[in-house]
Amino acid sequence: MVMKLRKTVVMVGMMGAGKTAVGRELARRLDVPFRDSDEEIQRAANMTIAEIFARDGEEFFRLREAEVITRLMREGPCILSIGGGAFLAEATRALISAHGVSVWLRADLDLLWSRVKGKTTRPLLRTENPRATLAALLEARTPHYAHADLVVDSAAGYSLAEMAGKVLETLGQRADVLERAGE
Repeated sequence: MVMKLRKTVVMVGMMGAGKTAVGRELARRLDVPFRDSDEEIQRAANMTIAEIFARDGEEFFRLREAEVITRLMREGPCILSIGGGAFLAEATRALISAHGVSVWLRADLDLLWSRVKGKTTRPLLRTENPRATLAALLEARTPHYAHADLVVDSAAGYSLAEMAGKVLETLGQRADVLERAGE
């Protein structure tokens, strides 16, 4: 069955939840562009996220992030992965709600930690106790992620294909998001 995407699907959630990997697979299945706000910011700045945080700080980064997400939301239906902190901004949530649909890839601390430990690309985890920092971020961000339009639970045993299938199934609950060819 061929499905056409009617509006942008925005993947939200914590670092390590699978937003980029699942988003890429979803875009492939729906034959639509995949966009990643972090990649767009890095390309525009010609710097890594960690370098931007170090040089300009998190507040500067969040402002650029909001600008990039606004631009990407206007470019037409796609799958968009946004940084873990982006959905905390009320204005960003409102923009996404008005022009797209948000999908929270919900994952527990153990799964998230298994995916991000040892990675040097996560500036917020450059602390004395990165697991405790991740736990604190998860606790602080969960109420914001709960505003997402849809929720898909992740588990360690799910393959990338299974997760993409679960997201597609969940998107199918919304008549305004997916159109079956010929409808």
